Amino acid sequence: MRLFWSVARFQAVLASRAPDTVHVLVVAPLYTVVFLAISDHADRSDLAPYAVLAPVLMSLWSLALLTAGDLIRRERSRGTLEAMVATPASFAVVVIARITTVTMISLVSFAESWVVALLLFDTVIVIEHPVALVSCLLVSALAMAGTASAMAGLHVLVPTARTLQNTLTYPIYLLGGVLVPVSYLPEWLQPLSRLVFLSWSADLLRAALAPQPVTDLVPRLGAIAGLGAAGCAVGVVMIGRILRRVRYTGTLARS
Repeated sequence: MRLFWSVARFQAVLASRAPDTVHVLVVAPLYTVVFLAISDHADRSDLAPYAVLAPVLMSLWSLALLTAGDLIRRERSRGTLEAMVATPASFAVVVIARITTVTMISLVSFAESWVVALLLFDTVIVIEHPVALVSCLLVSALAMAGTASAMAGLHVLVPTARTLQNTLTYPIYLLGGVLVPVSYLPEWLQPLSRLVFLSWSADLLRAALAPQPVTDLVPRLGAIAGLGAAGCAVGVVMIGRILRRVRYTGTLARS
């Protein structure tokens, strides 16, 4: 934990100066404007919460994937990747701590979307169940960081993994029901979407904004945490095996 917090503080300083972080936080309000304009044009004010929540989840996942890839690319280009791997500190912990820090920062996108809805569309998104909302956002951010860590391992092994990273973005949005609920997907696809933690996150966040009581809060949070932990475990195993391979082949620093 001491290593985790030390790395987190270091990454927070880097993130405050990184244009990629600012880019995601600028794009989130623009997505909100687009989605709210669509719901407003269709005279569907009931869809406003969907339009506000979607950019938040999109920002979290996009920034997690971007950080997972860029931290390897930047360390490799600076010639510091070998030094990071050679230190006694766990490389997997360093990677996860850095991704988690940036993902937590991207939670600011919820406030941005909420303000955009209020100022530009005169729409107040009432948070009916704040405990459920905050809990879901925090657990989802941790799940995203853990799952994205697998991409960091791929970037160590394959410098061109950015192509795979880009192809994962929108399919995950679709399977996760980020904008359109999973119930609207084809029936044969719905069981697969339940293996994507974002589908649980999206459903629970919508429930937190609805006036009806939130049912099964703890089991739903457990599903998000469990799927995120599974992704994190895969990432840790992948990073360990990939590091052993590139050390053996001497290709750690290739670009």
